[in-house]
Order: sequence, then C-alpha cells, then structure tokens
Amino acid sequence: MKPLEELIDTEDPGWALVVPWLSDAKNEIEVLERDSSQASLALYRTQVSTHSLMGGVIYETGGILVDNGWLRILGSGSEKLKRNLPEWNKGKSFQEYGEGMTFVLVADDASGGFYAMNGGEFGQQDLGKIFYFAPDHLKWESLGIGYSEFINWAFTGDVTDFYKGLRWKDWEEEVSDMGGDKSMSFSPFLWSEFTDLEKLSRKPVPVGEIWGIQMKVKKALLSTEKE
Repeated sequence: MKPLEELIDTEDPGWALVVPWLSDAKNEIEVLERDSSQASLALYRTQVSTHSLMGGVIYETGGILVDNGWLRILGSGSEKLKRNLPEWNKGKSFQEYGEGMTFVLVADDASGGFYAMNGGEFGQQDLGKIFYFAPDHLKWESLGIGYSEFINWAFTGDVTDFYKGLRWKDWEEEVSDMGGDKSMSFSPFLWSEFTDLEKLSRKPVPVGEIWGIQMKVKKALLSTEKE
C-alpha cells in the first residue's frame, strides 16, 4: 500500500473543485467536520489520492449531508455520519484493506438506496460511472455520470424529482432525527406491490441491516430467474 504522504496532493487537490459548487448549491448541503487523524487513516485505507475528488471528500470532510440529510455522501466519518468510506466498504466490496475493489459504495439515502462507483462489478462499459441501487427495484442502474458529476448533481441537481415516489409526507423531521447511519425500513418492503407509500409502516434501522436484507433478496431473485 502507498504511504499516506504519496496520497496527499497539495499542488492540485480535488477538493478545490467543490469550493465553488458549495457557493452555487441549490440543495441544502452540510459538510461535516473531519477529525484529522481519522481522515488520514481513511485516506490511507482507501488508497486514493487527494488529487481525485473522492480522495478530497474523504480527506477534507467527515462526510456530506444533502437535502436535510436525505442523501449521505461518505467521507472519513463524523458524529452525524459515523461510517467512513473504507470501513463501510470492507466486507462488501473487498475483504482486506489494500485489495482492489470492483465497486465502491460512495453514498446512500434515507429510503434505503445505495450509490456505488463501478470498478468492473457492473460491466466494463460503464467503468468509473455511478450506479444507483433502487430500493423499490433492487437493481443497480447506471446514472451515466462519474463521481465528480455525482457530487455536482447532489449539490445543484433536482434531487426532489429523482426521489419522486420514495418520499413520504413531512419526511424532513423524521430523516433529520434518524441521523446518517440509519435508513427507513418499510413494511411491506418497497420492492413489494403497493399503491400508497403513506400507508406503509416504517421505522429507522441501521443502514447495514438494510444493505444485508436487500442483497439477500436480490440474490434470491437472481436464483429464481435462473431456474
């Protein structure tokens, strides 16, 4: 693994791209304060340079909350978003630090959706593109944009339209109280047949629990399709 010193780019840091985006942001953005030692460790474990925007987000932030905390972009961890990018990916996209990753989980949302950058897991055609795992379809879908474009979209894009059908009435207070390490679990599940989101019961559960359930169901559905 490369030493930390080789990963820190002081001449052309990727975070410099984000500064003007913050000023132009149309959505509510909260850049979470980083812990310097935690940020250094997270960057080292991820093995990306701060020349890249992903490295910049990891090294310069504890994470980023978008639209009242509905969307959570992973950084190096903080009080409001305790998960950091490398620890969250460990056991999912790789087993041991330093291994190559065929995908990188970079963000998730309050409805149980996940964002990942493709490193080959989703095919060679969309390498480096962001994919969204929709909680109502249980499929990875390419957004056709890279990580930098994804961050820009989170700041300036129509997030409300993107999540149409996944937000319930007066969701803001619930999501704010829930925090960045939980997502909403619905009953029946969002991938089941329902006509009115408001009639589903819901409760916040750890994001890891949501991930585990969805991956198991996805695997079961794939097995059924092959039969």
